[in-house]
Formats: sequence, structure tokens, C-alpha cells
Amino acid sequence: MKKRLFDIILSFFALLLSFPLILVAWIIASVETKSNGLFIQDRVGLNGRLFCVFKIKTMKLIADSNTTSISSLNDIHITRSGKFFRGTKIDELPQLWNVFIGDMSFVGPRPDVIGYADKLQDGDKIILSVRPGITGPAQLRYKNEEEMLIAQDDPIKYNDEVIWPDKVKINRRYIENYSFFRDIFYIWKTVVGGDVKY
Repeated sequence: MKKRLFDIILSFFALLLSFPLILVAWIIASVETKSNGLFIQDRVGLNGRLFCVFKIKTMKLIADSNTTSISSLNDIHITRSGKFFRGTKIDELPQLWNVFIGDMSFVGPRPDVIGYADKLQDGDKIILSVRPGITGPAQLRYKNEEEMLIAQDDPIKYNDEVIWPDKVKINRRYIENYSFFRDIFYIWKTVVGGDVKY
């Protein structure tokens, strides 16, 4: 209850403060992609329930598909504004609405697309017992994930065999050793940057 109350209060004020920025980013993304500047995609959330995650659109061509960004990492698909939005995390701001309505939390495992959450086995399914988050230990560990994948000959294989299993371990450890004050720490490190022990 403390975690949910914190999410509601913080997301409410964060939405009030960031709404003008979200609106401007949406307009720019709409103009540049010649489509709705809001990216909407089904993700797997609490107890395996599907919900729509909201982000500012940063890519052309594949932006309206239901594929993951891993399937296309060539910069040609990323818009000029999209590079800036991703670098500053402005593209993530619409997820404050997801937090406010209860689909997500500020801190937790990132919500997976269908096909990855289905792979969770046995004790790893504990990841679906909490609301997915905007940030968290796994997100901080792999904050440069796209750069890591671009450097691979087979990025999808590297993600499936190295990154995703490690994220599962980190997220499971986060849930099994949950601390509200550690959540505050992860939010702080997301804002100011820096290394985090895993």
C-alpha cells in the first residue's frame, strides 16, 4: 500500500509538471513521423494481464507494428527527435499515466512484450506478481542496452541468451529482497545517473 500510494502521489504531480513537455514532444513526434506521435503497445503486466504502455514515438516504419525494438536497431528507423527523446528519456514520460492508473509502478521489472513473459518458468514467475516499472535495477544495469545490442552480430540471440536471462535474475532478486527505501534509491540513480551494485 505504501508503494502504491507513493506511485499515485508522485505520478500525479509529475504529470502536472511534465504535461507541457509531453504535449510538445507529442506534436514534434507526430509531425516527424507523419502519424500519431504516441507509441502504444501491448505489454504484460501484473498477474500476466495485458495493458497498453504509452511512450513518445521515436521510430518510423516499425513504430506502428507490434514488434520489439530489438528487431530493428538501425539508426535509419530512429527519427531525429527520437534520438533526443531517447537520450533524455522524454519518450518515457507518458508512462507516468500508466503509473497513475495502476498499470505500472515507478520501480519494478520492465513490462515485457508477449512472447518473453511467457518464457518465465517456476520461481521466475514471481516477476509477474508485481506491477512493472519505469525504472529498476535491471533497467539501470542495461541503460545502454541498444548500444550493446548494436555491437553484436546477432542482437536478438544475444538478447535472448544473455541480456534477458540476466534481467530475470536481477528482477527476481529485487522482488525477493524488496525495500521501499531501495525503490527511492533506484529512482534517485535514474535521475542523477551513476553505477549501481547488483
